[in-house]
Parts: sequence; C-alpha cells; structure tokens
Amino acid sequence: MNAPAKLTIDIWSDVMCPWCVIGYSQLQKGLAQLAGEVEAEIRWLPFELNPDMGPDGEGQAEHIARKYGRSPAEAEANREKLLQIGERAGYSFAYAGEGEPPKAMIWNTFQAHKLLKWALVEYGPEAQTRLKRALFDAHFQQRLNMSDPQVLLDVAEAQGLDRAGAEAALADEALGVIIRREEAQAWDMNISGVPAMVVNGKYLIPGAQEPETYANALRRVVAKGI
Repeated sequence: MNAPAKLTIDIWSDVMCPWCVIGYSQLQKGLAQLAGEVEAEIRWLPFELNPDMGPDGEGQAEHIARKYGRSPAEAEANREKLLQIGERAGYSFAYAGEGEPPKAMIWNTFQAHKLLKWALVEYGPEAQTRLKRALFDAHFQQRLNMSDPQVLLDVAEAQGLDRAGAEAALADEALGVIIRREEAQAWDMNISGVPAMVVNGKYLIPGAQEPETYANALRRVVAKGI
C-alpha cells in the first residue's frame, strides 16, 4: 500500500468571514474522504475583508446594508440561508453565550491575523488551526470584540498558548509588516475573495466548495504530481 500523498494547503481567510469556516468544515469532510490517500498540512494566511474598519466596529446589519446595498429583509433572509448552510457543513452560527445575544458586529481583524501568524511560527500548523477555529467561535458563537487585544489573548490562552508571548506578538511591528506582505501576496495571486485555498503553492481552489469538490481537486493535484 502506498503512503499517503503529503499536501500543504494555505488558506487565505478572515475571522469575519462565515464562508471561511464553512469552507474549512467542508474541506475537512473532503479530506476524510481521502483518508489513506492524502495527508494535508493546513496553514492560515491573512486576508482582511474590512481593513479600514475602525476600533469601534460596525453593526453587522448596517455593514451589510452599506457594503452590499441589501435591505434588512434581504439581510435576514441571507442570514437564515447561511445558518442552514452552516448546519449542513457541521458548523453552528447560533449564539452560544450566556443571556441575551449581543448585537452582531463586524470588527477590524489585523491584530487577530498577527496572533495567528505568531501561533504558526511558534507552535506549528495544528496549533494555528486550533486558534483559528477558536477565533471563529469567539466571533460567531460568542459575539466577542475581535479587535480587543484582551479578548484575543484570552482566546489564545484558552488554547494553551503562552499569553505573554501572544501579547508580545500583538505589539510586534515586524509581525505587522509580514501580515501586510502576505496580504499583498494574495492580491498578486489574483485572490480577491475568501476562502481561497492554495495547494502546494500552485493550485487555487476558490470559495467554499462541497466536500466532494475538495476531494476531487486534491486527487487531481496528487495525480499531476504538483
């Protein structure tokens, strides 16, 4: 029996992006279909959907109306559809915190991207993925302020990462330069939306796809020896 093919999957993504966590959940299902065929190392790269967002954030409904021109009724219909798609993919967008859910917000995510890069460098891809999932949960299920450094540090610490190291990472200007460089790399590769998955640095799979689509695409990459 042949050993599984080893692939690297770089995912350009933003914590604010519901389709990113849906895409990742579908990718995991696709990889499950390839058990014994493929072993994938997943790394997360930065893509800010709203790089100019201020520190106070913006209400999700107001943001969607402003950015996409959708009415409140259209926004609610789209949200219901997204909830259903998430459930089918295996991810719940339902509020899971205590008490009444706070207002759904859109936040600046530059600091979150710095934290994720630090996690990759210091702890490796699996720890970075755990942190990314925890940040998705903190945003979508807990509705926490994802631009608040203390929130980010709490999430990192809850995942077993060093709080002092994470705090130093958030203050590291050199790390910010790396994030800007990787965001520019996405544009150089004509990535204008997320999720965008790049396999072995060459093969782009754009958008959130069905598990079978991911499985078939990865099989093609292996067959081509890319």
